[in-house]
This record gives sequence, C-alpha cells and structure tokens, in this order.
Amino acid sequence: MTQERWRQLTEWPTLAAALVFLTAYSIQVIANLPPDRDWAEVLVWTSWLVFLIDYAGQLWLAPHRWRWFARNLHELAILALPALRPLRLVTFLRVVHNKAGAALSGRLLIYVVAAAVTLVYCGALTVEDVEQNMPGANIRSFGDAIWWALETITTVGYGDHYPVTVIGRLVAAALMISGIAVLGVVTASIAAWLVESVSAQTSAKLEAELEAEVDEVEAEVEALDESLAAKVQTLTDQVARLAAALEAREAADADTVPAPRPERA
Repeated sequence: MTQERWRQLTEWPTLAAALVFLTAYSIQVIANLPPDRDWAEVLVWTSWLVFLIDYAGQLWLAPHRWRWFARNLHELAILALPALRPLRLVTFLRVVHNKAGAALSGRLLIYVVAAAVTLVYCGALTVEDVEQNMPGANIRSFGDAIWWALETITTVGYGDHYPVTVIGRLVAAALMISGIAVLGVVTASIAAWLVESVSAQTSAKLEAELEAEVDEVEAEVEALDESLAAKVQTLTDQVARLAAALEAREAADADTVPAPRPERA
C-alpha cells in the first residue's frame, strides 16, 4: 500500500473523528465537566487515537521516512498537544483543513467564511476552557467567549471581555492575526466581485452600443447599395436609349443617301 492510498482510505474516518472530537470537547467545555471523570474525555482521547494511527500509517508508508518525518515535525507536535487540554483543537483544525479544505479551495469565499466561523468557535472554546475557572477571569460563559472571539477576530476589541491567562492571550493573538487575513481576503473577494460586475455591465453596454453602430453602418451601406443600383440602372437605361437612337439615326441616314449619277459615253 502506498502513502497516497492510505490517505484516501483514512480521509473520511479522520474527518469523522475530528467532528466527534469537536462535539465531545464542546460539551466538555461548555458544561464545565471535570476532565478526568466524564464520558466526553473518553471520546476526545479516542478521536486523538485515530489521529495518531493516521500519522503512524503515513510515516510507515512514506517512501523516505526520515525525510517525511523531518518535513512534518509540526504533525508530531500537534499530536503531542492533547497533553494540554485547550490546545487539542489544533488537531481538529489540522484535520479539517487537510480533508475538507481541499474540497472548498476552489470556492474562495465559502472557504474563507467557513474558516472564519471555525476559528471563532474554536477560539471561543479554547478561551472558555482556560478562563472559566480562573480567579479574576471575566470570560466565564460560552456566550461571553463567542462575543469576545467575534470582537477579537474582527480586531474591534471593545475591552469588555479579555483573557487573563497566557494561553488565552496566545489564542487572542492568533485570532487577531487570523482576523486581519480573513477580512483581507473577504474584502478582496468582494472588491473583485464588484469590479467583475461593473466590468460585465460596461462590456454589455459597449457591446450594445457597438452593435447599434454596426447596425447603423449596415443600414447606411444597404441604402447606398440600393442608391448605386438605382443609378446604375438609370445609366444603363440611358445608354440603351442613346444606342437605340443612334441606330435609328444611322438607319435614316442610310435611307437618304442619293443614288450615283451614270457616267457619260
């Protein structure tokens, strides 16, 4: 079996595991369940085990294992992140980007909006996880976390909610940078759509004007052809009448020529 074949076989299982992972982790964080005594933790670690098997299979089937290992150290680092509860969502983002991102890469605006929604949701979960039980924290509910994530990714930052932990501030920095990139792509896409729309309208207007001018020129040419044809016909008729008159005159002159006188002896 090749590495590419392995990726094809594990594409849907890893995506399903990522969705199970997100669901279980969401319930775990929003319900503020104890991480060591709930069924959601079992689902989270089971999903992570699927990611580990996928990584091990790709490493084993790689044509040059050490080269693939060196070029994909970030994959190993992401797999190590489940030891830190709030950073487990990086694994989910990696799987969704690798599996679902390829299907949406040709639809830029849909891909960007989906990425923005995913970042807001995952950022809110992460911040709520690390902040809700911390003394002095002001993000203690999922509603507060979503509101904070929205004002952070859009770089508004009202200041009514803010993280007090190191991980929360790192997530805030990532959301700010992602917000600039996402809003930039969305703005560029809208601008490109407007330019394309205006260009299409302008092209249609110019095409209509050109067609009108062409029709006008064709009408003038047709009228000129008819006028020239009429004039040529008139000249032909005049030439025919002149030729007939000339023939008649020659015939008359021939009839009036006097007979020659006889010579004397």
